Amino acid sequence: MQAENVRQAEALLGHHFRHPELLEEALTHSSQADDRLASNERMEFLGDAILSLIVCQALFERFPEYQEGDLTKLKSMIVSRKSCSEIASRLELVEYIRVGKGTDRDRALTGSIAAGVLEAVIAAVYLDGGLAAARTFILSAFEETITQANACEHQDNFKSMLQQYCQRNMDGTPAYELLDEKGPDHNKCFEVAVVIRHRRYPGAWSVTKKDAEQKAARNALVELGLLPPEPQEESA
Repeated sequence: MQAENVRQAEALLGHHFRHPELLEEALTHSSQADDRLASNERMEFLGDAILSLIVCQALFERFPEYQEGDLTKLKSMIVSRKSCSEIASRLELVEYIRVGKGTDRDRALTGSIAAGVLEAVIAAVYLDGGLAAARTFILSAFEETITQANACEHQDNFKSMLQQYCQRNMDGTPAYELLDEKGPDHNKCFEVAVVIRHRRYPGAWSVTKKDAEQKAARNALVELGLLPPEPQEESA
């Protein structure tokens, strides 16, 4: 790799390589290498194990109330080839993948080759900087994926998700503000909004305060870019 490309890739990864040849190997697909041992296949094997270790530890510490089955489902979603491919694309690592002329580059940039490159890069960071450097890179790169996977698996726990995110990233905790209530005592509706560090997020209505708080927490997660908006129903 040219020195400029190495610097650009390092900036994307947030890690300066003492041994840039590790990064070059991690970005080299077997179709480009003269010898498969000079490709990223062995590093992909190591990176997969390191990724699993760091993600498992993060889930174990972050979700102390989850049972083994919950943790296993989350881990499977987070470290899947699909997730790794998406993260490689988001980090723009795909721009630096070296593939051979006989390989469909467009397919490589969005499929299993991209996922394998991310795992190989994790191994390269580990070999160059140790486990602490690998952990820093993985947790930064996978933060959004962990939050989204938890949302998919625990759709009724938006308040817990928001609180965990705020404590880790916003140095505060969310507060729930009752904005309005309507209807007779036996059939009331409540509007609740989340307030985080003096910012009020979009409110939500429901027939119970508890459900309104969950919906308001989801609105906040959407505003923070951690969840996609709910699809709008098409009008007839």
